[in-house]
Amino acid sequence: MARPLASFHLVVTIAVLLTVLGLVMVLSSSSVGAVAAAGSAYGLFTSQTIFAVLGMVIFYIALQIPVRVMRRFAFPAFAFSVVLLVLVLIPGIGTVSQGTRGWFVIAGISLQPAEIAKITLAVWGAHLLASRRGENSTLREMLVPLVPAALLVTGLIVLQPDLGTTVSIVIIVIALLWFAGLPLKVFLGIVGTAATLAVILALTAGYRSQRVRAFFNPGDDPQGAGYQARQAKFSLADGGLWGRGLGQSRAKWSYLPNAHNDFIFAIIGEELGFLGGVAVIGLFGLFAYVGLRIAMRSADPFLRLFTATATTWIIGQAFINIGYVVGLLPVTGLQLPLVSAGGTSTATTLLMFGLIANAARHEPEAIAALHAGQDGRFARLLRLRKPEAYRAGRSSAARTVAARQPRARAAAPERSARPASKGGGSRKRQSPAPNERQRGAATDRRTSAGRTEPREGTGRARRAQPAQPAREPARGRQQTNRTTRGSNGRSGERGNRR
Repeated sequence: MARPLASFHLVVTIAVLLTVLGLVMVLSSSSVGAVAAAGSAYGLFTSQTIFAVLGMVIFYIALQIPVRVMRRFAFPAFAFSVVLLVLVLIPGIGTVSQGTRGWFVIAGISLQPAEIAKITLAVWGAHLLASRRGENSTLREMLVPLVPAALLVTGLIVLQPDLGTTVSIVIIVIALLWFAGLPLKVFLGIVGTAATLAVILALTAGYRSQRVRAFFNPGDDPQGAGYQARQAKFSLADGGLWGRGLGQSRAKWSYLPNAHNDFIFAIIGEELGFLGGVAVIGLFGLFAYVGLRIAMRSADPFLRLFTATATTWIIGQAFINIGYVVGLLPVTGLQLPLVSAGGTSTATTLLMFGLIANAARHEPEAIAALHAGQDGRFARLLRLRKPEAYRAGRSSAARTVAARQPRARAAAPERSARPASKGGGSRKRQSPAPNERQRGAATDRRTSAGRTEPREGTGRARRAQPAQPAREPARGRQQTNRTTRGSNGRSGERGNRR
């Protein structure tokens, strides 16, 4: 309880640091191309700043959303995102950019509905699996309708086509099923099926198969499919340990395509050096620790499942991006969260960070501290609402009762099928109880006849020592003998000493 809000403060700090780093690196990596395209070095940087500010507003709104509201609108939001994915495929409504029909252009602002679909799928999937948790949940209840809905979303994204977002959807679904407790054999089967489908998709389309071939044979086409990955390695090598300095990159002078987007980590390595790259990886590693820590400390099953899934998604996307920049994975087009240029991606990622920070405020220790007035200056400045403690609903209680009923019904025939001798033995063990009561009553009558101790005293003695009922008759006989010895002229005290 020393620092109950440590997780919340760490999530906010990491989000701010990555966003600021992303704005600085987008300005540095896109300035040359922006001058050549529009005559101003701040064109792409201005757009990225607008989306970053919008994302901070969304981050603040996500902190204020109650958990019950989040779960209530989980499915309508998911259904709305599926409708957007269908509409973006219609010519005249969706816009083609970089070979992908996955954008809406509204008043000059580009929006990517696939980014929204990732968030809604994670929220709705966590709500669905948390509602069906328990030992009595069947495999069908865990897989349906989550897996068919995920296949629908994946199919719509493949039609765009967008390999990077498809990989993100697969990561989200696998994380949901893993943290929900899917049986290991079934989970491995699903992972194997997903890997097989990924290989098939990678080898069917022309641009995807070229990227895979360039990964396994980087020297076959150094000026074609392997050019981008090759230039990224040159950029990282040029940075060395300390880097060339902020804004001093050579690769951004049209040597490295998409230097501000997919391959921005190469620019970070060139300008900030090996230490700068390690610092970025360290921030994502710290976020992985904090996110899983929040998931473990949450009492709400929905928050526990959603936080673990969201953390896995963000870290998995960062690992894939850094992996193909340094040459460990094929190029997939996934962006580096909060660092790469991309307005919709930045805003939606900040929304996910806000929801995770909201889950951090719902930790039991954090709730106790906030209701005790230990909210701090930051929360008072933002006027954040106090979270509500988790309470199991009626559905959870009904599910628990339903889980116990089959066990009770199964145990009933076993009790009725026991041998009769065992029952008789138990009755024999209970039979001495009336004799003990009769002996105690006779002792009370003898005591009252001797006029040494009234019957009420014996009752009080019994009430004072309820844990020793078997000693009462012996004490009654002792008192009777002492009374008899007193009537014969002997001292009761001497008799007690004997």
